[in-house]
Amino acid sequence: MTRLRTLQHTSVIVIGGGINGIATFRDLAMQGVDVVLVERGDFGSGATAASSHMIHGGLRYLENGEMRLVRESVHERNGLLHTAPHFVKPLRTTIPIYSTLSSMIASPMKILRHRSGERHVERGAVMIKVGLSLYDTFSRANGTVPRHRFMGRKESLAALPALDPNIKYTATYYDASVHSPERLALDVLMDGVREHSGAIAVNYVEAVGLDESSVRLRDVETGQEFSIGAEVIVNASGPWTDLTNEALGTHTSFMGGTKGSHIVLDHPELLEATGGREIFFEHSDGRIVLIYPLHGRVLVGTTDVRADPREPAVCTDEEVDYFFDLIRHVFPTIELDRSDIVFTYSGIRPLPRHDDIKPGLVSRDYRIEVDQDRAGSPVLSLVGGKWTTFRALGETLADRVLELLDRPRMWSTDGVVIGGGRGYPKRASRRAAWVASNLPGVDPDRGATLLERYGTRATEVAAFLAEGPDSPLVDGALSTREVARMARWESVVHVTDVVLRRTNLAFVGGLRPEHFTEIAAALGQELGWGEDRVRAEAQACADTLHEFHSIAATGAVRGYGTA
Repeated sequence: MTRLRTLQHTSVIVIGGGINGIATFRDLAMQGVDVVLVERGDFGSGATAASSHMIHGGLRYLENGEMRLVRESVHERNGLLHTAPHFVKPLRTTIPIYSTLSSMIASPMKILRHRSGERHVERGAVMIKVGLSLYDTFSRANGTVPRHRFMGRKESLAALPALDPNIKYTATYYDASVHSPERLALDVLMDGVREHSGAIAVNYVEAVGLDESSVRLRDVETGQEFSIGAEVIVNASGPWTDLTNEALGTHTSFMGGTKGSHIVLDHPELLEATGGREIFFEHSDGRIVLIYPLHGRVLVGTTDVRADPREPAVCTDEEVDYFFDLIRHVFPTIELDRSDIVFTYSGIRPLPRHDDIKPGLVSRDYRIEVDQDRAGSPVLSLVGGKWTTFRALGETLADRVLELLDRPRMWSTDGVVIGGGRGYPKRASRRAAWVASNLPGVDPDRGATLLERYGTRATEVAAFLAEGPDSPLVDGALSTREVARMARWESVVHVTDVVLRRTNLAFVGGLRPEHFTEIAAALGQELGWGEDRVRAEAQACADTLHEFHSIAATGAVRGYGTA
């Protein structure tokens, strides 16, 4: 932060530390461009953290005729399986099918008609077969994933016995999932910082104004303001793009985000029922639904509801009822209870303004709006975008910036391995051997956790842990020196940064009040907090998890400097 405050000028300022702003930051850093990224919260804490954890080619987009987006999405998905194997994994996906011929007329017409009043028509086996065959032609370009497969009722129920017996067929194909999206985003960010000495990224700093060619910034933690000049300004603040432009002095109406919520269940029977695959289908209301295993839990999503970016997004009781209804639709014999929910989350998609088009049919493609009419530096606003295409989007946005700077592109990010993906053992059978070989002296279980959390950067983490006294936290899932390293090298500022974005501790459930205090104490040792600040941070984390993630409050957090 000190370096940022003393910086008077840079070539580019990127506003927004979600995955698309981060991708643009890394791309520019690779070109040797001096670039500053500012994020008003924690890195990856907005729409980036609220995804369905999917890296997918966009099967749905075929029906809307978005061939360019499908082609790009498949290319990027296949690329991420190679460049980020530590976080992006192949995902077998199964569609339950209840009819043979439904939707043969209605589906093609959706390319021409997307209005909100249209009646939903369920897709039958023939239409799904056509779509998957076409999808295969995109997906199989480099043999990354297998072709799709159809099965009849008998064979389908043999593979998935808990599935609704009223199905006629299932179709299975492959996409991919991102197991820790926030950590993948952080890896991309750290690659950018390491790439170029003129690349600076800071969290908890917001853009609050624009004076011709200088962006006025505010330190969220202290309230102090300062300005930095830039030749180009990039607004990559996702669903808050219009609000950021308003703060910069320009009125825009680019965005029309929708809220998507998810729940995470600790339910062994449902976990077994998935058969280790994603169950992907269209519910009776036309919304796309997914149920799949992740981190030993079951992730269920998602909704698609118009939302105001000024208001915090929270998963509601009505959405939970909706999720339970759709689970029972697919797995009718499995009993559910709200006590099975260990975590919920909700976010706003950065969709373009879409008026009366149904939210589920709004394009997930992106565009760049350039404001060069105002005096001073041009402002580029990113509209749209999705997780899967972050690299291609970042490259496209960086190209526009390079054009304005009159600088050539020196390198492409296509095919560049990300962070801890370098040398990562893709086969599960080889990971124990990697831990034994590369993390000598580390307990095998602890080493497996570090490899899962950091990829091959686990060697850097293990070396840091070995440099001083280290004590286990959160029943061994974390340690005091690991928390200290997060504060020193990963820009952790609050306890919530640790449990929500540097680890999956909140996602899998089981956190107790004493865990928040343990983490706060370890963080306080590194950041110089007193007892009052430690207690306040622990309580703030408990309050945040209760208010926004449905983790039950258990009273005031105690245990540090108290009786």
